[in-house]
Amino acid sequence: MKPTLLRRAAAFCKQEAVLCVAAVLAVASMALEPPSAAYFGYIDWDTLAMLFSLMAVMKGFQHAGLFVWLGNRLLRYTNTTRKLLFALVFLPFVCSMVITNDVSLITFVPFALIVLHMAGQDWLVVPLVVLQTAAANLGSMLTPMGNPQNLYLYTRSGMSFGALVGLMLPYVLASAICLAVLIFRCDSAPIAPVSVQSQLAPPRTLAVYAAGFALCLLALFDVVPTLAVLGVVAVFLLFYDRRVLAAVDYALLGTFAAFFVFIGNLGAVPAFREFLAGILAGHVVPVAVLASQVISNVPAALLLSGFTADWPALIVGCNLGGLGTLIASMASLISYKLVAQNSPGRRSAYLGWFTACNAGMLALLLALYWLLNR
Repeated sequence: MKPTLLRRAAAFCKQEAVLCVAAVLAVASMALEPPSAAYFGYIDWDTLAMLFSLMAVMKGFQHAGLFVWLGNRLLRYTNTTRKLLFALVFLPFVCSMVITNDVSLITFVPFALIVLHMAGQDWLVVPLVVLQTAAANLGSMLTPMGNPQNLYLYTRSGMSFGALVGLMLPYVLASAICLAVLIFRCDSAPIAPVSVQSQLAPPRTLAVYAAGFALCLLALFDVVPTLAVLGVVAVFLLFYDRRVLAAVDYALLGTFAAFFVFIGNLGAVPAFREFLAGILAGHVVPVAVLASQVISNVPAALLLSGFTADWPALIVGCNLGGLGTLIASMASLISYKLVAQNSPGRRSAYLGWFTACNAGMLALLLALYWLLNR
């Protein structure tokens, strides 16, 4: 029994490494500040409620087959490899603005692998998935619901929806141009249009999740309380579709909660607070980008937000920081795992293409940041 439990524990730690690291840090930080009722004040309950509600609604749309249906509609117009690339890359780019970067990749990378195989274009697997991953991370920068760190920083900063979109729009437009240029550099050959078998849920189901998404938007715009939306979504799914409720990424919610405790305890130590605030002063973007390369951009946003009030710079830094290394954005690991499972022999090629693409895009967007802020 004990070896079985140990194997299960090891498997869980391997699968949810970020959650485990966050939990260890939270527990270790209790030596600095013993557990007390103040811990509840560390946690941003509005962010957790909003994150849960959005993830649940998007899982509902995913299970309803909406995103694959949209992909199939686009594939009707792809009679060349270049048009196919455009469709499969810009699907996650645009959809990630609404359904988050990780959901985009979970949905559209397997879809793309099937499409390429049906079209006899398996040689495109590596460049396509690399571009899809970059597209999901780049498109998601535009909106609060595009990725977890944006949602958290948007809630924490009090910034308006329009202000965040306006802040990130130049980088997203530049990203779209770069992706288009990279696709145009690929050879184009005629192919027969393909379609992946899919089943769209009845209109009633889609209407239910559309109503849930509308509620989430109302909470984002501070029209209704986020905790009320959480209650409505959770209770409704408990009776309507427990599969969706079970599919929510609770590990991500736990990671947020653990980092809130860790950051709260660190912030209670004046010497550390002054040290980190001093490093960040005037250097928020480069520090956020560098921190993201090592611990990924969601933990970087959670950590650094406790020691700076320069929200625009932190939002830009953590979003651009999602480019670079494979762990800079945890969503990027989704694509890597899917390619490794589907084509084990292409792992080295994928890492090479991924690193080159992400390093180049990061350099270009940092140059744009410098031009906009000099």
